[in-house]
Amino acid sequence: MKRIFFILSFLTMALGAVAQNADSVSLEVKMLDGEKWWGSVTDLGNIMPFDAQTSVHFNHQTQNFNNQTTPLLVSNKGRYIWSDSPLSVTIKDGVISAKAARGAVELVEAGTTLKDAFCAASKAHMPASGVVPPELFFSVPQYNTWIELVYNQNQEDIMKYACGIVDNGFPTGILMVDDNWQKYYGNFEFRPDRFPDPKAMVDELHAMGFKIMLWVCPFVSPDSQEYRLLRDKGYLVLDESGSRPAILDWWNGQSACYDLSNPEAFEYYTGILKGMQEEYGIDGFKFDAGDPERYQAKDVLPFDGKSYDTEQTELWAKFGLQFPYNEFRACWKMGGQALVQRLGDKEYSWDGVARLVPSMISAGLLGHAFTCPDMIGGGQFGSFIDIDQDKFDQALIVRSCQIHSMMPMMQFSVAPWRILSPENLAICRKYALLHQEMGAYILSCAEYSAQTGEPIVRAMDYEFPGQGFEECNDQYMLGDKILVAPVMDTGTSRSVKLPKGNWTDEFGKVYRGGRTYIIDVPLDRLPRFTRR
Repeated sequence: MKRIFFILSFLTMALGAVAQNADSVSLEVKMLDGEKWWGSVTDLGNIMPFDAQTSVHFNHQTQNFNNQTTPLLVSNKGRYIWSDSPLSVTIKDGVISAKAARGAVELVEAGTTLKDAFCAASKAHMPASGVVPPELFFSVPQYNTWIELVYNQNQEDIMKYACGIVDNGFPTGILMVDDNWQKYYGNFEFRPDRFPDPKAMVDELHAMGFKIMLWVCPFVSPDSQEYRLLRDKGYLVLDESGSRPAILDWWNGQSACYDLSNPEAFEYYTGILKGMQEEYGIDGFKFDAGDPERYQAKDVLPFDGKSYDTEQTELWAKFGLQFPYNEFRACWKMGGQALVQRLGDKEYSWDGVARLVPSMISAGLLGHAFTCPDMIGGGQFGSFIDIDQDKFDQALIVRSCQIHSMMPMMQFSVAPWRILSPENLAICRKYALLHQEMGAYILSCAEYSAQTGEPIVRAMDYEFPGQGFEECNDQYMLGDKILVAPVMDTGTSRSVKLPKGNWTDEFGKVYRGGRTYIIDVPLDRLPRFTRR
């Protein structure tokens, strides 16, 4: 009742207009002078903050931009917009128009800063769980077999990849076996033609110091033994007729799909994955797909009759939460939970590198503190096939690796020893080891976030309001102590604006804050500054 009264009070103050009918609530918010907004869609971080010059439209039901979405916008003036359901948002001419799909949308005045707005929204709508994902996510690099093997996941080459990690002096960590290790979707047997002894493979990888995760999805290949079993049990989402399973389009074709709104289906799928863990010693799973646009109300009829689009995505995340070693690329809400998120696949390009920092800031402001910035160099495998060494930009890989090293998590996929010169390989090794060296600090940031909900990767304006950092998206705070200023283009110098106070760089040089410095950044350097 207090929130409803608060929304209505904003009508009188002419800060917005609310129109309500039986199905939805619409809200219009006029931006204040100098007001900036963040949030709602992780992958739009590169055009944040939204301001009076922004013109953008998105709809959570049909667009997740290949990443996490949350019905939350936060402002540097201490205000936030929230809905429990998907929003259709238009920002134009300094006005935010938001319409909720299945309920109310509210505007809340929580304080005067970005931090005030986020912390209030976090406490009210996505409280911190107090649980941290396993330490290994934060203390050493992750490795994913996608770029090297694509759909040819097989025991021999996975072992070669793992040996390459060790032989080239990189720390062992979590190893993710990606898509197509299984016979087909909905089946959970290793392909016998590619994995002659998967249990021995997992045992050997464990002995080398790796934890093992397998790629899984909610889809089931039609006209398979598993499809018929799940159809007869009523464990698949139905089409609009309500009489047969829906066949949904996704990037690997057309498939049926688990209906996780059915508690029995939820329990059944859980049992399958826990059985995989018992039989093979698998440590966890990469939970891919589950994007909300697959589950439109006009196409599917879920078991509970109401869990469409984003709610099915949320159920997929709740399902994965049962497994501490998890990873998600698509997610709806679930901020503050012990879920490992990953940015959507970035291009192998300098634009892709430049998107990493603003997207990580955006993820944190949606409550996803435990996030990995995609794969080093980008997640598009075609960029790394038949490389022409004369045209291949190795500096891009190095700069991407440096950014990862001072993030909550870092993930290799393309094998750096395959594509880099010995000199550039040594630089990447140096920063993989730096991430390991920083592991205790990063873990302490994660533990703090698990208690408070606060981001690990923080916008400069979040930590230093009123110091002119509102538009800054090429440097960030890692926790509350370390400022990171990576190079995200082909240059070897950059400007760094330091907040008030005294700061020390990675060489021990002391800087006076409240000033902007031009610094040299050769390819082997990642500038970082610690509060004194």
